[in-house]
Amino acid sequence: MEHDAAHGLIRIQLRQQRALRGMSQEEFGKRAAYSGSTVSAVETGTRPIDMPYAIRADEILETGGLFASLLRMAQRDGQPSWFKPWLEAERAAKQLRYFNPTLVPGLLQTANYARAVLRFDDTRPEREVEQQVAARLERQEILERERPPQVVAVVDESILCRRDAIMGEQLAHLLRMTELPNVHIHIVPASAGLHVGLSGPLALAMLPDGTWAGHLDDQLGGSPVVAEDGVATLLARWEGVRGAALPEALSIALMKEVESQHGPQ
Repeated sequence: MEHDAAHGLIRIQLRQQRALRGMSQEEFGKRAAYSGSTVSAVETGTRPIDMPYAIRADEILETGGLFASLLRMAQRDGQPSWFKPWLEAERAAKQLRYFNPTLVPGLLQTANYARAVLRFDDTRPEREVEQQVAARLERQEILERERPPQVVAVVDESILCRRDAIMGEQLAHLLRMTELPNVHIHIVPASAGLHVGLSGPLALAMLPDGTWAGHLDDQLGGSPVVAEDGVATLLARWEGVRGAALPEALSIALMKEVESQHGPQ
């Protein structure tokens, strides 16, 4: 696969740059706060290269952000073709809108939550799962960049009430995200009953020129929505789910109440 080839080239460069500086795997690992076995696993491909590793390698090998840049490119290239238009819209957007009746939106997921979701496909190789987790976390960097988009996410209360350690950690993460001035999370309470959003998830991005692009997920993957009538329908559906949701302060209070039932994280 092209995606695996890109990661293979990064691993080759990591080995070469380390060797050029006369460092053994043990010495590099000691400087990077990784074990020698972890360094070996990354360089042989038995452990995926993640962004923290790439950033640390750039610092130690003084490569000026080379490995972080290469990894971002590999992660983008490794995304399914149907998802790439949305990734481009998401990165360029001034405003983002997400609704999902069954899952926390990907832009707000923890690594463990994302890993569990990706494992819904039980035929997906573990290495691919970890690569996709890394790519999903890399997307989240837009939330704290110098000029981040405004992000409004609406989720159903039922999502929060799944009682397991992964959801407890995810709830704590959502509450931390609400501390960002550009991130707003609203909960549709169980008392709302039936509402228009139950027909499925949606995502919307307002681009720099003021136009909107949409994205729909389904069991087979997803599809971009760019036609004017389709985008207008999604904007109307968004207003419906946003209207069914609690105000921000009450949503945060509800998340804190549910989090307290999970116990300390």
